[in-house]
Amino acid sequence: MDESVMSIITRMIAVADLEARYLTIAELQTIRDFFEAGQQRLRIANILAANSQTIINTGTQRFWERCPVTPSNSGNPTYRASCIRDQGWYIRLVSYALIEGDTKVIDTVGIRGAKEMYTSLGIPLKNLVECMHCLKEAAMDLLSLDDGMVAMPYFDHIITGLTP
Repeated sequence: MDESVMSIITRMIAVADLEARYLTIAELQTIRDFFEAGQQRLRIANILAANSQTIINTGTQRFWERCPVTPSNSGNPTYRASCIRDQGWYIRLVSYALIEGDTKVIDTVGIRGAKEMYTSLGIPLKNLVECMHCLKEAAMDLLSLDDGMVAMPYFDHIITGLTP
């Protein structure tokens, strides 16, 4: 199985099996911690999904205040719709990563090739990164401090990965 699509649990089991050994106490603790934190990750993913349009609307307004000269704010309805569609896509990626407890889905679906795609479409990467900052801020506004600390690294992973 491709490592990029394996969960933390599957990876641990695959490594232990490759080494012909049982899972260590530390690995079992990691799995236990993963399951114990699962309810919170699922709840946060649900909050993001239920509020995705609010996050997009708030994030878009913040982005246009910070970057008024950008393709999505040019008056072209196709550019605007594409920007909003992509923002929803990135919020979904964060929710998927939260559920999985891993950033692999962000890497494989949201970062690899995305820089080249956006560049080829004439979308300035610095604007895209700023847009992701705005989405992160809008999402954090809806989450408790504790939930925000869990979700923030996933947004930061996107931001870091897309930074030119």
